Amino acid sequence: MHPGAQLLIWLECMLAIQFAAPSGLLVIAGAALLVRGAWRKAWAYLRRARWLLLTLWLIIAYNTAGEAWLDQGWAPTYEGMREANLAALRLLAILVTLAALFARLGREGLQSALWGILVPFRAWGLEPERLVVRLALVMEGVEHLPQRGEWKKMLESLPEPDQEGVMSLVLVHWRARDFLLMVLLGVLLLGVVA
Repeated sequence: MHPGAQLLIWLECMLAIQFAAPSGLLVIAGAALLVRGAWRKAWAYLRRARWLLLTLWLIIAYNTAGEAWLDQGWAPTYEGMREANLAALRLLAILVTLAALFARLGREGLQSALWGILVPFRAWGLEPERLVVRLALVMEGVEHLPQRGEWKKMLESLPEPDQEGVMSLVLVHWRARDFLLMVLLGVLLLGVVA
């Protein structure tokens, strides 16, 4: 399957997640976990986002008006807890589908996907080469983020800015089955949302 089609399917999932009921979110996340290697990446993403999830839950649970839990003034509201659970579940589904995307494509595949999607926009003055190279540089920088206390070593090992490099992309041609699969999965996602 074309990497661009996979990226567009992921974007379809992102739209569906925003409108899906909790059962639909579980279906989307479960399907994403079927991708080979998604479990490990998803677990890593969830571990990194644990404080974000807790903070999100607390903010929504305590700032939504409604009836207080167990009629306690310090407790969150029932409505707030329901909304907080839904927001946390949406974020979990987003992280799981993102893990599936990266497990399927990897860094090089994501660059090829962006290239495949953005090339038609050249007619409007968009330069896909610049965007893809910038993405590659950012992803390389994120991949080599220093651990605690290693900033000095990282800054000393940075290459000179005037050094040139070569970036290669594996270009895949779009096929009719890529479009058909995107449309089919889009229709299935509409079924999950409804």
